[in-house]
Amino acid sequence: MKRESINIGVIGFGTVGVGTVNLLESNAEWIKGRIGVPLKVLKAVDLDWERAREYEITDAQKSTNIDDVINNPDIDIVVEAMGGVGIAKSVVERALKAKKSVVTPNKELIAKHGSELMALADENKVDLMFEGAVGGGIPIIRPMKTSLAGDTVKKIVGIVNGTTNYILTAMSEDGADFDVVLKDAQDKGYAEQDPTADIEGYDAMYKLAILSSIAFNSRIDVEDIYHEGITKITATDIKYAKKLGYEIKLLAIGELMGDALQLHVHPTFVPISHPLAAVSGVFNAIFIESYPVGDLMFYGRGAGSGPTGSALVGDVIDAARNILNNASGRIPCNFQAKREVLPIDNLNSKYYVRTAVKDVPGVLGKMADIFGANNVSITSVFQPTAGQGKEETEIVWITHLALEANLKNAMKSLNALDEVLEISSSIRTL
Repeated sequence: MKRESINIGVIGFGTVGVGTVNLLESNAEWIKGRIGVPLKVLKAVDLDWERAREYEITDAQKSTNIDDVINNPDIDIVVEAMGGVGIAKSVVERALKAKKSVVTPNKELIAKHGSELMALADENKVDLMFEGAVGGGIPIIRPMKTSLAGDTVKKIVGIVNGTTNYILTAMSEDGADFDVVLKDAQDKGYAEQDPTADIEGYDAMYKLAILSSIAFNSRIDVEDIYHEGITKITATDIKYAKKLGYEIKLLAIGELMGDALQLHVHPTFVPISHPLAAVSGVFNAIFIESYPVGDLMFYGRGAGSGPTGSALVGDVIDAARNILNNASGRIPCNFQAKREVLPIDNLNSKYYVRTAVKDVPGVLGKMADIFGANNVSITSVFQPTAGQGKEETEIVWITHLALEANLKNAMKSLNALDEVLEISSSIRTL
């Protein structure tokens, strides 16, 4: 018997939930033409219906009780737009067990519990879709599951956090320090009042876990991913980066190393000739090296009501088509294999190292000897404040490819020198 409609319940009616319902209802006729039946939002659950929203729904659609969605036999698809892993995980599990397909943009939930939730969806013959979890409105999950399914992905390099990219772009353009730009980002709504998840790299780490799980057919434990944020990046580092022909970006990098993986998130010197160097403001971009297709880059707005809502609506439409054709789980994610994730000490990279030293004869030679003794070869060195009659000076070092463990040993020995006052920065280079 032909279905008259596919019915949807939304749990969480904040920015993402509002954007999703707005698109579903505003484009209802267009969507109906695409799939053959209407998509109807029966219920939206939120605890606070007093605050104003950009898009309003009817009183009949509003609820404060999750059970009005989970236990409603007429609802086919649940959109989880709460965030976090506590209640949200329980909601998704309950919905899947109730044989409802689930669409979510919850990157932390998928990064930490994706494997078990995928298995639960498969067991109940429903879909779990999460295009909105990475890259906002950028289509990346679906292309990796479908268009690149026959390729071997060798490397993923992504700017996947709009907040940090906005901050680094503003620092680069205005010459301002981190704290000043962060306050501006918070005032404009680009950064949360508690920005820790963004500026310390957690958000990018979750997204890298999801991308790497799909790209490398492997179950990823987020605890295995090295991450550091942008709080130590200064206007001075950005100035020197430009002088050397780089932009500084927070990158999420996943690379296939034989049968193992190298997964890391950190600020990175990106050559201005690389496409990622030009990605500015709140935009995201994901660069993929794949065989045999070659290099690909996906670019677009990485967050917000519209972009993320668009990704969720795309997933809702896919889930609805599957329901109409009794074909859930047609394009599964293989999270079941387990590859070794190499520690960050195994990373081979070029490095920028900025040091503050006493301006005395012989200091540069002593430092160069320490780098050499630790198998760290130097490409170039310069003293931006030399000859200014000060007791202190800066020496900036650029290395050839070096093992991270060797660089750490070298910096430990440098710190032991009386002439070295501080290692101000150490930043990896793409």
